[in-house]
Amino acid sequence: MEGKKGKVYLVGAGPGDIGLLTVKGMRCLQKAEVVIYDFHLNAQVLNYINHDAEFIYAGKRGGHHTMTQEEVNQALKDKAKEGKIVCRLKGGDPFVFGRGGEEAEVLAKEGIEFEVVPGVSSAVAAPAYAGIPLTHRLYSSSFAVIPGYEDATKEESSINWSKLATGVGTLVFLMAVKNIDLLTQKLIENGRSPDTPVAVIRWGTRPDQKTLVGTLKNIAEIVREKDIKPPAVMVVGDVVKLRDTLKWYENKSMFGHRVLITRGHSAGFEPLEELGAEIIEFPTIEIVPPESWNELDKAIDRIGTYDWLIFTSANGVKYFLKRFFERDMDIRDLKGIKICAIGTKTAAEIKKYGIKVDLIPEEFRAEGLINAFCRRGDAGTQGCGDVSPCQNLKGIKFLLPRAEKAREIFSEKVRGLGGQIDVPVAYRAVKPEIHGKRLKRFLKEGRISIATFTSAAAFNNFREILGGDADELLKGVTIAVIGPVTAKAIENAGLQVDILPKEATIEAMVEEIIKWVTSC
Repeated sequence: MEGKKGKVYLVGAGPGDIGLLTVKGMRCLQKAEVVIYDFHLNAQVLNYINHDAEFIYAGKRGGHHTMTQEEVNQALKDKAKEGKIVCRLKGGDPFVFGRGGEEAEVLAKEGIEFEVVPGVSSAVAAPAYAGIPLTHRLYSSSFAVIPGYEDATKEESSINWSKLATGVGTLVFLMAVKNIDLLTQKLIENGRSPDTPVAVIRWGTRPDQKTLVGTLKNIAEIVREKDIKPPAVMVVGDVVKLRDTLKWYENKSMFGHRVLITRGHSAGFEPLEELGAEIIEFPTIEIVPPESWNELDKAIDRIGTYDWLIFTSANGVKYFLKRFFERDMDIRDLKGIKICAIGTKTAAEIKKYGIKVDLIPEEFRAEGLINAFCRRGDAGTQGCGDVSPCQNLKGIKFLLPRAEKAREIFSEKVRGLGGQIDVPVAYRAVKPEIHGKRLKRFLKEGRISIATFTSAAAFNNFREILGGDADELLKGVTIAVIGPVTAKAIENAGLQVDILPKEATIEAMVEEIIKWVTSC
């Protein structure tokens, strides 16, 4: 039998903003078995990769290469010949100064199947995010993209400066900072006006995007004064005049902010991205099934004996119902049981299964839950009005599928008031196998302004992953939490909680973050 045939995808990851990764590029990442990636990527792209895949870091950072191009070519050939699906992941576009053409030639010569997935090049994205259109009916009808790293003084330059300087409306130089004096000099010597507007955009499309504007005669001096380092794009032409009118990204209220999310996905945090923030996902908790289903299975087998089924999280809903159906149960087996959801997100997850939610307590913690049951006339309580505290839950049987490690306050109160409650483990929250090297660097460099924690476990795992200097790294970072229990864990570590919403939901926390940013 012939072995599995390998294939290589040359994928452009875009210039930095994670939203500029193409749909096809993401699909290739998700099915890749080997990923060979460069330095100039938004590392969040790697979250979309199957984490059973083999990761190979090629480097490619400003002349400091972890792998030579020959070694990259060899790795592509070797992995494809092993029958693997290989993703060669590059910043920007693989065919725009990305040496993708050279890599494709190697693959073609070896008879290895490949596809090219174009990416958004920084040549167009960085100017767009700076409010500079490369073409405009009144200013320029042509543009050229030129490598800025080529030595402009060498005798056999591949650049025809005499034609380039005056023959093209807009010039875009990639990687231009190192040679900016020579580049501007060559343009002026070959007929471009010294007063031509110029913009230099560093880290285009990212929260630390910085745009400097000058002219051909003074932009090099401005770049030195502001100590601008690579990577940067230089735009030369009258279209730069439009920046004052068209700049939009840098005007967003949360531009410049990076928000750390210590969970596996950023659902609920989209409003921050819409306002210009970048979300840094660093999941410190992984949700997995319990080590044993015995407790939950016993509860499912006697499901008809319960009066109330309580869910405290969307994960509780997913894992309980998954096991419920695996046990060959039917949704009709829940008939007659009242459903309680802690929070609107949990309620929404329940409703996905066509199940009605009977109760959502106003206060999302044990005390509020007890009071909610006490105020219900159909809860079976006696002598419990809207004002008097509940004294009796006798005869009421509750089922609360929950995480392995959870607070016991509610179950203790139920039993203390005469009720019965079973609390089988439906899922576990464990610490994922990840390292925090890149996150440490970002924190040390002050590139994260807000850190969010949605549970005490998320914070404690964060400290364990980052090691002994975790607390020191968080000093100076605004800390937002989802509830008082999480806040207490952080304060016990000697840190200050800056944002604590009244309602323990991600939506409420996001609203408070926005208020905090706009009030500063």
